[in-house]
Amino acid sequence: MTVSENQALPGRAVHQVLSDGPIPKHEQLRAILHDLCRTALGPGDMLPSERKLVDEYGVSRITVREAVGQLVADGVLERVPGKGTFVARRTVRSHLHLASFHEDMRRAGAQPSTRVLSAEQAVPPLEAAETLRLRPGERAFHVVRLRLANEQPISVDDGWYNPNYLPELLTADLTASLYEQFDSKYGVPINRAEQSVAARACPADLARHLQITEGDPVLVFDRVSYSEKLPIERAISTYRGDRYQLQMSLDETSPQGGSNTGQVR
Repeated sequence: MTVSENQALPGRAVHQVLSDGPIPKHEQLRAILHDLCRTALGPGDMLPSERKLVDEYGVSRITVREAVGQLVADGVLERVPGKGTFVARRTVRSHLHLASFHEDMRRAGAQPSTRVLSAEQAVPPLEAAETLRLRPGERAFHVVRLRLANEQPISVDDGWYNPNYLPELLTADLTASLYEQFDSKYGVPINRAEQSVAARACPADLARHLQITEGDPVLVFDRVSYSEKLPIERAISTYRGDRYQLQMSLDETSPQGGSNTGQVR
């Protein structure tokens, strides 16, 4: 259900008076809106407009923005530029291990999908060429894809692929799991990877695909994937910072950092 500009607020959210007292009004409003999201609205539903909330509760725009901003920070709400503020989609959990995006999302209970943004054969940047052990000027397959979970954009994957082990890769189904096809079609299963993660500000070109604002925080995964000792893939994956979180379990016997857990929103 989406609450329109002129539609009345659902029952439990109406006629609640915000009082002057020890609890700031933005905290009172935050509690009311949180209850509204849990009881009257569902994931993906639009929150009433700022003007509607101001009129309904007799508070200032600053109070409304503070309450809504806290709920966005808590992951209860999410802002979509140019569209409005919505109840956040339910959180699904994903274990960060050596698996394709499709496999990882299915295990997390989400429906994965992929949109191909570009696919070509070209000379890779020097660093990618060296990683894939290509000769100077040798071309590789370059595939850029938008990855989605439950139709919500999660990441943009920008990958270079070794043509010596993946002949005619561009004829494969690039919307499906490439890792599964590496194994079934080419006989080079991905069984090892080296990966680093950094937090960065999202550039404008990726922000457009991820439906966020330029400069919003993103997690950038720099990954080299191998089949045994053969370098197959060099990929940069940029994840929305508000929909993907990293959790780590550390113990004294695991210098590599134990197990990692990802969270996709």
